[in-house]
Amino acid sequence: MTYDRLVCANCAAPVSEGRCPVCRANRERLQHENLFAGLNPMTLIALLAVLIAAVALLAHQTA
Repeated sequence: MTYDRLVCANCAAPVSEGRCPVCRANRERLQHENLFAGLNPMTLIALLAVLIAAVALLAHQTA
C-alpha cells in the first residue's frame, strides 16, 4: 500500500504531507517497510514488463 492516500487519524491530513509527528513517524515506517512504497503503479508495471521480456529472451536463447 502506498501512503499517499492514507489520512492521519491524529490531524486528518494526508500522511504523505507529514504535518504532525504521527504522520511523519508512519510515513517513515511505511517507507522502510516496503521497498516499492515510493514507486507509482505505472513504474511497477514497466519494471514487470522489463522482467518478463528478459525472462522470455533468456528462455528463447536457451531453447
